[in-house]
Amino acid sequence: MSKDGQGSPRWFDDDAGPVVRPYAMTRGRTTSEGRPDLDLIALVHAERDAADLEGEETLSPEHLDIVERCRQEPQSLAELATDLDLPAGVVRVLVGDLLAAELIRVTRPVPPAELVDESILRDVINGLRAL
Repeated sequence: MSKDGQGSPRWFDDDAGPVVRPYAMTRGRTTSEGRPDLDLIALVHAERDAADLEGEETLSPEHLDIVERCRQEPQSLAELATDLDLPAGVVRVLVGDLLAAELIRVTRPVPPAELVDESILRDVINGLRAL
């Protein structure tokens, strides 16, 4: 905490700029109506350009940042949280908002347990050759 010229306390320094609490970005919500079960490895794909959404009054600058970052290439929730310097819970709520508005789509990578084992494919090919 520093003091200004009149001796009154200030809770930020001049270089920090305005401070917005994470709960203010989500209007106090900890989950979204879209999909509350979004995990950190879910991939976010933008359906529209952020420039097309500039006039949308319901979207915050953070919503637009997410759309812009995911328009170039899909990003995971963890990557978005890191790039935007926001808590993962806040990004999860913002992504849920965008999902509910149908401005993005979310896919989940295939878990390693569900990937086909290469040895099984070799056995199938060898079995077909034996016919």
